[in-house]
Amino acid sequence: MIDTHAHLGDDADEVLARARAAGVTRVIDVATSVAAGRGVLARAERDDGVYACLGVHPHESDGEGLDGLRELLAHPKAVAVGETGLDYFRDYAPHDAQQRVFDAQLALARELGKPVVIHTRAADDDTRARLLAHDGPVVLHCFSSPGLLDAALERGWYVSFAGNVTYKNAYDLRDAARRVPAERLLAETDSPYLAPQAVRGRRNEPAYVAHTYAFLSELRGEDVRAQIEANADSVFALR
Repeated sequence: MIDTHAHLGDDADEVLARARAAGVTRVIDVATSVAAGRGVLARAERDDGVYACLGVHPHESDGEGLDGLRELLAHPKAVAVGETGLDYFRDYAPHDAQQRVFDAQLALARELGKPVVIHTRAADDDTRARLLAHDGPVVLHCFSSPGLLDAALERGWYVSFAGNVTYKNAYDLRDAARRVPAERLLAETDSPYLAPQAVRGRRNEPAYVAHTYAFLSELRGEDVRAQIEANADSVFALR
C-alpha cells in the first residue's frame, strides 16, 4: 500500500518502520513551505520508499515566496507541487495572498509537467475556477468538499480520501467515495491529523492508512489496494 499524503516529522524512521510492518511500503511526504521542503526532500533522498511533494500551503502564503521551489522540484524524488490551494475557513493568510501564491504554483506545475496537490476549505468557488482553467493532473487531497465532486468527475481529477471518510457522520464523503471512478481514487492519512475511526484519538501515521483502504474496499465492494497503487504510480509518475 501507499500513503499518498503524509507529513512526516523528526521520528520519521520509527514511523516508517511501523508503516512497513503494516504493509505500507511507500509514502509521499508533503511540505507546507519552501523551507520545510528542503527537509522533506532530504528524507526522500535517504529512503527509497519516500517521495516528496513540495509547495506552499495556503496558511503560509502571507509573506512566503516561492524562491527556490523550482530548483527543489527538479529533483527526481519530487513528484508533485503542493500542497497548495485556498483556505478561507481559518483565514491565517489574506485571501489575495493565498490566491497569488496558488496561481503561481499552478503555473509552476504546468511549466514542470507535474501534478498539483490541492488543499481547499470553504473556498470551493475560487478553487474550482482556478482548477477549471488549469491544464494538468489535479489531486484533491483529503477530500472534504462535495461541492467540487462534479467538477472532479467531469475533468478527471484524482480524489484522495483520508481517515475522515471513516467517521460515523461523514455521509457526504462516503457518497463521494462511492462515486469516484476506480481509476481516479487515492487514499492517504494526512498524518499526523485525522486518524481513522478505528484509531481515532491517536496521532495519525502512515501505518493507519490501512484502515482507510479497508474501509474504502468495504464501501465500494471491491479490494481497492492494487487500483490505488496503480493510480498513484500513474499520477505521480513513481519509479
